[in-house]
Amino acid sequence: MANPSQRWTVARLGTAQTLSWASSYYLPAMLAVPMARDLGVTAPTVFAAFSLALIVSALLGPLAGHAIDRHGGRPVLVSTNLLFAASLAAMGLAQGPVGLFAAWVLMGVAMGSGLYEAAFATLVRLYGNGARGAITGITLIAGFASTVGWPLSAWMEVQWGWRGACFGWAALHLLLGVPLNVWLPKAPGPANTLHSQSPTATADQATPASSAPPAAVLRATVLLSFVFAVTWFTSTAMAAHLPRLLQASGTSLQAAVAMAALVGPAQVLARLLEFGLLRRLHPLLSAQLAAAAHPVGAALLVLLGSPAAAMFTVLHGAGNGILTIAKGTLPLALFGPAGYGARQGLMMVPARVAQAFAPVLFGMLLDGVGAAVVWLTAGLGVAALAALWVLRPLARA
Repeated sequence: MANPSQRWTVARLGTAQTLSWASSYYLPAMLAVPMARDLGVTAPTVFAAFSLALIVSALLGPLAGHAIDRHGGRPVLVSTNLLFAASLAAMGLAQGPVGLFAAWVLMGVAMGSGLYEAAFATLVRLYGNGARGAITGITLIAGFASTVGWPLSAWMEVQWGWRGACFGWAALHLLLGVPLNVWLPKAPGPANTLHSQSPTATADQATPASSAPPAAVLRATVLLSFVFAVTWFTSTAMAAHLPRLLQASGTSLQAAVAMAALVGPAQVLARLLEFGLLRRLHPLLSAQLAAAAHPVGAALLVLLGSPAAAMFTVLHGAGNGILTIAKGTLPLALFGPAGYGARQGLMMVPARVAQAFAPVLFGMLLDGVGAAVVWLTAGLGVAALAALWVLRPLARA
């Protein structure tokens, strides 16, 4: 990061993002079963409500990005802390499926305007083309959201029940999330932001799309939307079913759980690599290396079975870790900071929809064909790599 002020911004925003991810995306893993039991519904019903929240977040993303482009991230992110708190409180007060789904719809509004896409847009609004290091920084911090969120949700559920856990997360948004986002710097005026070039930005981080024909910009936008959709489908499918997939490949339950736990450390190590060595490269090259990781690991898993399970997990985690960063840095490198928030929100619509359906579709295929289902995600990874390769001429323009 360029200066102490930017480091403090990253620390605050990264901590706020950890809270937001832990209390939304990672909430159902710990609370879905007690929620379902108490409300008289099935656990899949709770996950269906969660999927609905992801779809709502997809629809709201472009609007939130446009608001950040106009007004900066601070007012938008502070508002989302209030929305997170309200949705969690509504969840804790739910008495049946109607209240549950209504609470998750409100949660979807908060997720659509308060997770990584909004944080990335906030950093670009503040630092322009020099935001790459800051984007990597917040993913390093928020990469521990599941590490923090799952145990804390489980502890609160044991102490106070699942309703108390929801109220506890709501209180954290009011007591911690709001101050962290209030302390973010005020965004500069639009003229300063849209045409700024950080002195730390290198030549390979220039914005060639700014002078490209509109058809080329549209093609690049469609290709990136496809890349984000297929990679986030794979990421969400693995998050939901990785231990079962490893078991289907011949790994014991105990070993599968242990190996699945390698995903988190692999993501963090890969992000550290991106923050150090790979930051000297164009983000497109980093994304290409990351997109290749899952297909290579999947091929090893199918060909070698259980002995390759750990390698598959590490490769998947490393690729996923860097692709999370690429979600923020690639649009910046290719299109520049002008209109970044709205464009990124639009490109993430297919990814959010893919996320919503990934656990169900992948689970059905896993039940039907076993470990061979990994060829699907491997094929999607190869398709993403091909799309990124097609983007090379625009990156060099």
